Amino acid sequence: MEGAAQTRTQLKSILVPSVQELARESLEKVPDRYIRPFDDQDRPILPLDDRVHDLHVPIVDMEALLSGDGQELQKLHLACQEWGFFQLINHGVNSSVVEKFKIETQEWFNLPMEEKKKYWQTPTDVEGFGQVFVVSEQQRLDWADLFYLTTLPKTQRSPRLLPLFPLPYRSSLLSLTPPPPPGVFSLLPLEHHFLSRVLVVQSRTF
Repeated sequence: MEGAAQTRTQLKSILVPSVQELARESLEKVPDRYIRPFDDQDRPILPLDDRVHDLHVPIVDMEALLSGDGQELQKLHLACQEWGFFQLINHGVNSSVVEKFKIETQEWFNLPMEEKKKYWQTPTDVEGFGQVFVVSEQQRLDWADLFYLTTLPKTQRSPRLLPLFPLPYRSSLLSLTPPPPPGVFSLLPLEHHFLSRVLVVQSRTF
């Protein structure tokens, strides 16, 4: 229950340089730590023939899920099992709110690094700006920066991070994470909702 006392879960991750800042250094090549040998990469699961053009990202209907539609629940299961992601429709969030948040998020990522350092991860808390699940100094890294933030349940929100956001952006963020409809946690066994924005630096920055 949300009113019950809960201990905020804190994950750890080794701090690494910002990819956005690395890209601004006019590098002649991508650092070795960000290059994955072919044998180190996930093997492609898509058919390497004309059938690939018939594949579409799975679409899951939230209204149908909450109504107890068994077929829609099976679609969700298969999307998670075979794809790892899906497009959610009929979720009740106005598209204008989503677009506004996307613009504000891009503006936030474009802030000077000195400003973003206020939101940087710490050695004892994975939430914040940086990368996640880095457990070794030799680990291969993704060529991307992200901001990792728990928004629900409220008891798990970071008291260090959320108050730092400018009020308009904070309001937009929280408007995307209203309390879930009754039954959603029994339908989808999730302990936390995470809202993050990944910024992939495109090759044109070199």
